[in-house]
Amino acid sequence: MLTLQTLYFEDLSVGQSESLVKTVSSSDVIGFAEVSGDRNPIHLSEHFAARTPFRTRIAHGLYTASLISAVLGTRLPGPGAIYLSQTLNFRAPVRIGDDVTVTVTVAELMEKGNRARLDCTCAVGETVVLEGEAMVKVPARGDSESDDPRA
Repeated sequence: MLTLQTLYFEDLSVGQSESLVKTVSSSDVIGFAEVSGDRNPIHLSEHFAARTPFRTRIAHGLYTASLISAVLGTRLPGPGAIYLSQTLNFRAPVRIGDDVTVTVTVAELMEKGNRARLDCTCAVGETVVLEGEAMVKVPARGDSESDDPRA
């Protein structure tokens, strides 16, 4: 589990990045199916998945995307960041046992509203399995916790 790191808008710079590596386990996929309600057998049944082009069970795409949220909420920018939007482009499957490397990189900083545009990539080895872009509101030093995040 990632340790918490709080970065304020003033701490961020274009090009700054954080990564996390997560080994996808069967229990992760089963747990995500329970939480999300997505019980597609391609995620849960080896017998079913063997008859698909993937030949084995694969993780939910949104499970992989949720690992981006883990980086945003714990490391870059960290606690207090408000997720505003996320684009996702799924490029390849993630299989049980894969080590997924999630990298979030600051692409642009917008002072109005303390917003950051972040490039997000998930890879298994050299293969990019997911890429996208997140927009987050980042707290500034001295911000009130009662501020509207959409301001």
